[in-house]
Amino acid sequence: MKVTVTKKNPGKEIPVVIGTEFIKLESALKLANAVPSGGQAKILIQEGEAKVNGEVCTMRGKKLYPGDRFEFMDQIYLICVHESV
Repeated sequence: MKVTVTKKNPGKEIPVVIGTEFIKLESALKLANAVPSGGQAKILIQEGEAKVNGEVCTMRGKKLYPGDRFEFMDQIYLICVHESV
């Protein structure tokens, strides 16, 4: 039996940095390494496993903008914009 241990930071937001105006929820899950594939993201979102700004979201194409938060598997992620210096 194979056991995988994932270390989580409950209560702490993990930043997800984007370089565009918005990102779709499905893509954000992949970018955050919360899911291994887009197919798995699609299924989990449609099953109501993701929350956007505190509400369950079943739309995988939901647009997330900087400042939005999404929650998946008891972990909170914050959409941030990459600022060039």
